[in-house]
Amino acid sequence: MAYHSYIVCQALKKLGGDLKDARRRRRIKAELMAERLGVTRSTLDRMEKGEPSVGIGTYLTAIYSLDPDKLTEFVNLFSREKDVLGQTISDRELPQRIRGSSKL
Repeated sequence: MAYHSYIVCQALKKLGGDLKDARRRRRIKAELMAERLGVTRSTLDRMEKGEPSVGIGTYLTAIYSLDPDKLTEFVNLFSREKDVLGQTISDRELPQRIRGSSKL
């Protein structure tokens, strides 16, 4: 069995609960949602509880089916433009001086 940190488990529980609430606000029955996701009702229940054994594809399909724009936001979390920490680290490692001929 894989180890999952407390913080990750709490985040998955929140995400699962939020997905369940969003589904219910849209008046989508659990059976229909499971069908849309291509999973069993049991897997949907586990996802909505935030169980880490549910595949990320199931979570992403649920996000997409409830709000396609949210999926776009999710997949761009670490895009070059939004990865501030990565840019900072990269900028620190830029060479101070570039030697040699430049071929323009």
